[in-house]
Amino acid sequence: MTYLDYNATTPLAPEAMEAMLPFLREDFGNPSSIHAHGRRARAAVDDSRDSIAKLLGAKSHEIIFTGGGTESDNLAIIGLARDQATKGKHLITSPTEHHAVLHAFEFLQKAEGFEVTLLPVDSDGRIDPEELRRAIRKDTTLASIMTANNETGTLQPIPEFSAICRENGVLFHTDAVQSFGKEPVVPKDLGVDALSLAGHKFYGPKGAGILYLKAGISISKLHHGGFHENQRRPGTENVAAIVGMARAAELVLQGWEVEQARLAALRDLLQNGIQAICPKAVINGHPTLRIANTLNISIPGVDGESLLISLDLEGVGASSGSACMVGSVMPSHVLLARGVTEEIAKSTVRFSLGKQTDENAIKMAIDAFGSVWKRLGSRM
Repeated sequence: MTYLDYNATTPLAPEAMEAMLPFLREDFGNPSSIHAHGRRARAAVDDSRDSIAKLLGAKSHEIIFTGGGTESDNLAIIGLARDQATKGKHLITSPTEHHAVLHAFEFLQKAEGFEVTLLPVDSDGRIDPEELRRAIRKDTTLASIMTANNETGTLQPIPEFSAICRENGVLFHTDAVQSFGKEPVVPKDLGVDALSLAGHKFYGPKGAGILYLKAGISISKLHHGGFHENQRRPGTENVAAIVGMARAAELVLQGWEVEQARLAALRDLLQNGIQAICPKAVINGHPTLRIANTLNISIPGVDGESLLISLDLEGVGASSGSACMVGSVMPSHVLLARGVTEEIAKSTVRFSLGKQTDENAIKMAIDAFGSVWKRLGSRM
């Protein structure tokens, strides 16, 4: 099986698993307990927090552990919006965000009376910083734009966005879930007030996430029932997952530039191979300003779901730009926001590469696509 769906999740790094095992066995204590078992667990959480803070160029108390990227996004958006509500209830985001962000904004709009502005994107999925500047009002309190798109890989000019927000007294959050380990992610360099990460996107365990929150910024917690994470995220910490996530973060940043150059070359090999078989194939996303491991490609006239199933039968695991909702396949909101037709959006497949991807895997994927194209393409 050739796995090319690393943007969905990554395999757990063996070193991360080894780091986790003691906290699934003998060091199982609750980190809030004062006895020896609890103190060992607390030390592991604190050490992991210090390690991640160092990697992000942040202070330890700026790191909040969560249950994953979705919770980190929700805590940042809902928590900051609520905390700032007395100053204003106008928020800004983009239509190409992950649903963890979009649905959080929709909730605030429908349930709590906030007003949300969606910034337009160009045909490559990029946002003009001047659009953000024009959208800011006196009652704007928060903007959130992702660093790299999870479907197309398109990168956004985050430092420019954060500078505009800072000039206008607006808090800025970025969902950096897909960019950590692939692009430089240092909150101070990006200029952000809050930043979300998910461990399973960089070879850590599922069920662990990070919210960086700049020192001095208050936030309204979403849950109630304890004083954990400096009273910002109550609930007993998932010690093993936190330890594994911290170890994975260390590993993914070792030689990351060399690794991303390798993946870019493999991505281009895959792209060229598919286009040689199907010259009408359309590449989605910015041609150069995108993370190295991602190829989002539409095959006009071919149903994307059929393409994915056929690739899977050929031994290639990829994903679609669409999501299944109540049994029906919906076209990608990311592609539709770029002006792509619904027909093209539904003919899309996303390949995302990772550490275990090599040239043989790419050649197998190209051969598999060729076999599938002979069957599906002949019906056009």
